[in-house]
Amino acid sequence: QVHLVESGGGLVETGGSLRLSCAASGIIFEINAMGWYRQAQGNKRELVSVITRGGTTNYADSVKGRFTISRDNAKNTVYLQMNSLKAEDTATYYCNADIQPTLGYPGTIAYWGQGTQVTVSS
Repeated sequence: QVHLVESGGGLVETGGSLRLSCAASGIIFEINAMGWYRQAQGNKRELVSVITRGGTTNYADSVKGRFTISRDNAKNTVYLQMNSLKAEDTATYYCNADIQPTLGYPGTIAYWGQGTQVTVSS
């Protein structure tokens, strides 16, 4: 059993900053990619950013230059630093992790956090 617990969401004014955290716990041998997705009301869930175990990152065009993803492999935690927030960043943000539970497990399992709300007031 694995749990992803997100924190750091909240209400912020346009131009402000927030830092999201997501910590994975449970039966974990190794975590491959970790990422952040978001879903605004009435929209589909979309990729915000992803980071590999080795630190390679990828961002949605809409957040490039404003958001920074990072991770601490020793803590099984991924972060999303969000700067220059805009009203259109308002959404529920979900953490995702591809986890190999044991050494002998053939592949990874995708886990999701429960989501944290980010609201940017204009």
